[in-house]
Amino acid sequence: MGKNRIAAVQMVSGPDIAANLEHADGLIAQAAAEGASLVALPEYFLMIGASDEARLAARERLDEGPVQRFLSDAARRYGVWLVGGSLPLFASAPDKMRNSCLVYDDSGRRVARYDKIHLFTLEMGKESYDESRTIEAGDQVVAFDSPLGRIGLAICYDLRFPELFRALGEVDLLILPSAFTDVTGRAHWELLLRARAIENQCYLLAPAQGGQHTTGRMTHGNSMIVDPWGEMLARLDKGAGIIVAEIDAARIAEIRRSLPALRHRFPGL
Repeated sequence: MGKNRIAAVQMVSGPDIAANLEHADGLIAQAAAEGASLVALPEYFLMIGASDEARLAARERLDEGPVQRFLSDAARRYGVWLVGGSLPLFASAPDKMRNSCLVYDDSGRRVARYDKIHLFTLEMGKESYDESRTIEAGDQVVAFDSPLGRIGLAICYDLRFPELFRALGEVDLLILPSAFTDVTGRAHWELLLRARAIENQCYLLAPAQGGQHTTGRMTHGNSMIVDPWGEMLARLDKGAGIIVAEIDAARIAEIRRSLPALRHRFPGL
């Protein structure tokens, strides 16, 4: 693994898929130009603020469709491992979708797929969400090997469920594409990100949606890269852009050697 540069892309996506893909392409290019070998997009990078019907209409079949072609092509053109935030794929239920994170290596080959397991529900003031109305939950944790080490995947609301991250086993990097609401993000986002990095003694890369969307929705942003000691390596508050940081295998090994908490677990407890 050694030392590698990773990047989180922050967006304020609208309902126009073509415009969002064009914007994402420019940000991926910027991250690659800054030396990132892995770039991660936020949840729903292709559209935010569209109706449930529009999101369902944008569903693609695995390894088919324009959004997946875009991701594969961008990974190959820029020579990066690309974590495609999340996009809607067809589900087993005809009226629902899977909220899926797809990963492509630097040749454009898909190497991993994770379907969001925990579906967000919120009733707070004027904000109301129930993802289970249109999303079919995944049921498999996903980790994969890469030149940067072993990487685990989760999406947004999954962050609140530490047992998911434990089920991934020992990983070097966690990646969490998100579109956190601003109200919950202000209260909990940084605390939860740092906790997940500390308790799993690994780096954490969290690319987010961040700003005022065309429908009036405000997402929290604050894309972050956190090290295994919980130190903040990079952060972007609101607005589109990228953050880049270096991850170091020696840092992981040093922390796990000094404080061998992972070896002290009782998995059956």
